[in-house]
Amino acid sequence: MTAASRNAPPEGVQTRSGEPRAAAPRRAPSGPERQRDADRSRRALLDAALDEFSLRGFAGARVADIARRAGVNKQLINYYFGSKEGLYLALQQAWLQREESFAPPEIPLPDLVVRYLLDALADPRSLRLLLWRGLADDSAPDNRLGRQPDLDRIGRRQAAREVAADLDPAAVLLAGMGMVAAPIAMPQVARELFGVDPSSAEFRERYAEQLRRITSYLSGERRAGRGGGG
Repeated sequence: MTAASRNAPPEGVQTRSGEPRAAAPRRAPSGPERQRDADRSRRALLDAALDEFSLRGFAGARVADIARRAGVNKQLINYYFGSKEGLYLALQQAWLQREESFAPPEIPLPDLVVRYLLDALADPRSLRLLLWRGLADDSAPDNRLGRQPDLDRIGRRQAAREVAADLDPAAVLLAGMGMVAAPIAMPQVARELFGVDPSSAEFRERYAEQLRRITSYLSGERRAGRGGGG
């Protein structure tokens, strides 16, 4: 530090001549810093969008509210995602990536259903997006290629005798999704039936174990064993 800089008045303080000291030029962020800032802004927008869309649906959510919740300028939604629709589709893609991480298709079906349940109870926002689409958000964008891949996976489980051959894969899939969604879609009914709040650890453990048992009956082997022993 030079003598001149030590004796200079702080930024914004008037000099002896009465003129305010000029502000020092700010250092432009480096490339890695800009990338970190962009990543933080993008993550903040995705998280805020998940909050808003799960609360109000696609049609009811406003980009200004999403940006305000994220603490960024709403123009960044267009910059990073192109539009409100693009932001919604990015959430769908983020869910598909997360789904691959916690629910690999090769694990046993009872364990798979329980993993979906525990994920939904821990963070119900993504499931609420699906519920909104069924209730009032039919115009929400969708980048899924249909449910045929899911039906094919149930078919492979039937071939492996994990699911009984006389069961319709569509019914198995819909019933499984319904059992997972029920505590989120009807928390008051779950509370009345189980006598505890569906967000509690007691409900989570009890219902998860029951789902595991119910799903294990889909193979038909327990039914056959019970019938043979009767």
